[in-house]
Amino acid sequence: MRVKLLTTISFFTCQLSISQTEKLLHGKVLSQNYVLKGVEVINKTAKTSTRTNDLGEFSILAKEQDSLLFFSKDYLFTRLKLTLKDLEKSNLIIEMTPKAEELENVVVSRSVFNKTELKKIANNREEIDKIKIRKQFDDVTTKVTVYDGKIKNGINFSYPIFDKPKKKIEKDDRFKKLVIDFCPPDFFLKNLKINHEEKEIFINFCDVDPKSKILLEHPNVLALMDFLYVKNEEFKKLK
Repeated sequence: MRVKLLTTISFFTCQLSISQTEKLLHGKVLSQNYVLKGVEVINKTAKTSTRTNDLGEFSILAKEQDSLLFFSKDYLFTRLKLTLKDLEKSNLIIEMTPKAEELENVVVSRSVFNKTELKKIANNREEIDKIKIRKQFDDVTTKVTVYDGKIKNGINFSYPIFDKPKKKIEKDDRFKKLVIDFCPPDFFLKNLKINHEEKEIFINFCDVDPKSKILLEHPNVLALMDFLYVKNEEFKKLK
């Protein structure tokens, strides 16, 4: 009985030591049976990162309960909390889902398409191209006007000659786009505890910080998230 007890204790001790020891984890990132190169693989717990090679393969030091993040701008953000079974695998397979293509300046009327048809269009390249061509045709036809007798580029006597026209100031939303591209939709609510109403205010609050411009010059998922966590603490103190 004593021997069995000692054997059991040594077994669990061994398992515990394995789970707490880092090992070099090997894996491959795929999407629809295609390997993905250049995917950023981040060990959020250990604050280390690497990228997949041309064959979609990666190697990173990790241990049980570490959180791995997989990021690529054309694919949905993927998380994985490592288990002992994951660490025991000789080659971990990660499947990423492509982002749905966004159609710029294309409005699809709900009265014309139902949800099933919209889903079919979103995954059909030929239908997407047809919508873009129709949109371009509509833009051209709406710009055709009837001659009204006015001289093209004629002088506007109601315009003050000596006043310089005011330059239109374009809003710099590069940091906002960076945050949207790098962070999953539920990151603000689940990780930062910031609700939807406060999200826009918080991003503007971060954008004012000069450090946000450094992130624009050298985009990095890990650096961006660390920055957002720090700014979140400052943001909470202002409430």
